[in-house]
Amino acid sequence: AVAARAGAARVTRTIPQLRAAAITPRPGRSARALAARLRADPAVASVRPELRFTLRHIPNDPVFTVAERGPAGTVGAWWALRQGLPDLWDVTRGDGARVAIIDTGIDATHPELADRIAATADFDDTIDHGPATVDEVGHGTHVASLACADTDNGVGIAGAGGNCDLLVAKSDLSESSVAKALVWAADHGAQAINMSFGADGHVAVSPALVGALRYANDRGAVLVAAAADEPIVEQGAPANVLQPTGTGADVNAGLGLTVTAATAADDRASFAGRGSQISLAAYGSFGRGGPSGILGAFPAGPTLLERGSVFPPLRPCRCRSSYGADPRYAHLAGTSMAAPMVAAVAALVRQSNPDLPAATVVRLLKQTARRPSGTGWNAELGWGILDAGPAIAAARAIDARPPRTRLLKPRVRGRSILLRWRGQDPSVNGVAASGIARYEVWRAAGRRPARRIKATNRSSLRLRGARGQRYAFYVIAVDHAGNREAPPARVGAQARVRIRR
Repeated sequence: AVAARAGAARVTRTIPQLRAAAITPRPGRSARALAARLRADPAVASVRPELRFTLRHIPNDPVFTVAERGPAGTVGAWWALRQGLPDLWDVTRGDGARVAIIDTGIDATHPELADRIAATADFDDTIDHGPATVDEVGHGTHVASLACADTDNGVGIAGAGGNCDLLVAKSDLSESSVAKALVWAADHGAQAINMSFGADGHVAVSPALVGALRYANDRGAVLVAAAADEPIVEQGAPANVLQPTGTGADVNAGLGLTVTAATAADDRASFAGRGSQISLAAYGSFGRGGPSGILGAFPAGPTLLERGSVFPPLRPCRCRSSYGADPRYAHLAGTSMAAPMVAAVAALVRQSNPDLPAATVVRLLKQTARRPSGTGWNAELGWGILDAGPAIAAARAIDARPPRTRLLKPRVRGRSILLRWRGQDPSVNGVAASGIARYEVWRAAGRRPARRIKATNRSSLRLRGARGQRYAFYVIAVDHAGNREAPPARVGAQARVRIRR
């Protein structure tokens, strides 16, 4: 009866228990007009447009549907599902985000990686090693794929960063090589830099390497390093530079993130580092009763990981796996596998709100990590296990962009000065602006320095000047998040007036 009185086409769905119904307008008629008529009916409690939901995005890569060895329902991308990556991909697919991988190079012909490479550089002085697009070891290809393997291409696996781009720096892992790679990555716009390597024990780090880490951090890159692949409390460099001893429990401390490895049981992996240098964890091993490692891309040709070596001592990994009849995959376990997942998520968080400094992204990843054993930090998993969905949501709730104003030409009549301005609080797409809280009016009289003369939430101000005096004005907007507009480089750049005698 209510629908008929309002002139609706039909009632499409009723829910008697909730005293609710879905109603559609007649063809060619306005839904807004129908809503207005319904609101005018005293029998109607409320009216609102109906939301239309979409399925959570699960990429079409087989790794999300093909079962692996382990408990029923275990798929190759179990680690992605448990770390909230579909929630992240609902917000951003990673297009344009840049993750730098400093490692042993990459198999640039691999179908998971060929379209994801933005730039490469070779800082490996080893004579028998090829360019950055060749990976003789296998480690770099696997690590890169966990960060940015091609997503939604219908084959193989998906990287944590979706469609993120790769900056591939091949390194011989000497301090000078890593330092140069860090600077190169920062100069090429890396939003996160992954370092799945480290030096054993507490050794003095060169000032050049520390300087390179700070250089990259100052340019907005979130720095991520793998913890030791031993259950020790000294993680070695660069991890102990990013999260120094004793600082893990301080959510604001550190230059970046040191990542240990967790298992599917949400415990620290038995081989992984622990202690006060740990920032957080990500999955680096299934643990007992499951796959032997994390599934990732692997070079087509023979690798050092498969051959093994006498020096340094390295057992053959027996890790190569065929996936969908393609042998260019491998199962590897380690903190090296956990770190690129964190780096990729950090890059997407940075891209979704580029006004956030790297330190804020580091803090958000800690604060939003999932804590299986309760609240706060602990020596086993740091702040918890990476949880991408809450991380991206927290980042998009922060307004870090200053507002801006445009001062119109002042109107002067005798000694009366009317200042008018227009304010705007812009925001990044998807990030809610907090809105302008107030305007500060600044005035410089003659040659004297400018001083604030008024704070107001209006967009105009009438003043009275002294005869024969020259004035310069500018306006600074402050939003509700506390962001302040920068003052003009030159006082008087916005407006000047002179009161005639």
